[in-house]
Amino acid sequence: MIIKHSKYKNTGILFELLVRQITADTLSGTENSPAISILKKYFTKTELGREYKLYESFFRHINTTEAKADMIVNTIIESSKHLNRSILRRQKYNLIKEIKNHYDLEEFFKTKLPNYKAQAALFTLLEVYNSENLSNPDQIIENKTVLLEYLTNSSVNKDEVKENILEEFRQQDKDVRVLAYRVLLEKFNDKYADLNPNQKATLKEFINSVDNTPKLREFYNTKINEIKNTLLTLNKKVTNKAIQIKVNEVVNILPSLGKTDKVNDDHLINLLQHYQLVEELEAVKWVLKQK
Repeated sequence: MIIKHSKYKNTGILFELLVRQITADTLSGTENSPAISILKKYFTKTELGREYKLYESFFRHINTTEAKADMIVNTIIESSKHLNRSILRRQKYNLIKEIKNHYDLEEFFKTKLPNYKAQAALFTLLEVYNSENLSNPDQIIENKTVLLEYLTNSSVNKDEVKENILEEFRQQDKDVRVLAYRVLLEKFNDKYADLNPNQKATLKEFINSVDNTPKLREFYNTKINEIKNTLLTLNKKVTNKAIQIKVNEVVNILPSLGKTDKVNDDHLINLLQHYQLVEELEAVKWVLKQK
């Protein structure tokens, strides 16, 4: 699931725009700017105010080390989980409604903010971690990278961020992992049509063994050897010489992993695709039996 950013729901942006509106009203000679009372009403001793403190805390810690930046982001995420999401949604709805009563919304949100990208990334990340739906890991990595780069004022290694996200996943309870497995099954179903039992078993093993590289490597090598033997056996039944040659070539290039090799997504796709080939050859064998 992809979480979309909404400036109408972004607490950090709403607060900053209200402050700028107060400045604009003051410069234009407007007495008793409506933005002042709105700001006091919705950000003083409210759930919105509590969430804004998280944004404020984030933007207060710029030019820091990557390790500290990562700790800051994680702390803010954990703190956000203690907010009452229902009350928060209601307060944001009422806030937008009140802003609309005093200002043109299109004009109000037209102001360009220098830290908009970081504001959007923080909003998205907080929404992701407080959503009951499983989010796209790539979106988490992308947004966390943006935040870390903002705090450190330097580029961040995405592979390290990805590894940290995976570590978080490994520590999740069984129900979350099962949900992730189902989501991945759906994604592979979209790409490869219906997965056969061998493909589903392979995918499940990759999910469950993501934190056990030696075991996963052993699983991969075992399955590669099984596929090789199955392909050689099935290939004997194939009468088309061109197909026989191609299958033999596939068997010869099927790679086994060494003791120091790491298992990655390419190896998973490799197994899934070769199980598809096995299924197709078995179908050919069945057809030949019927003749």
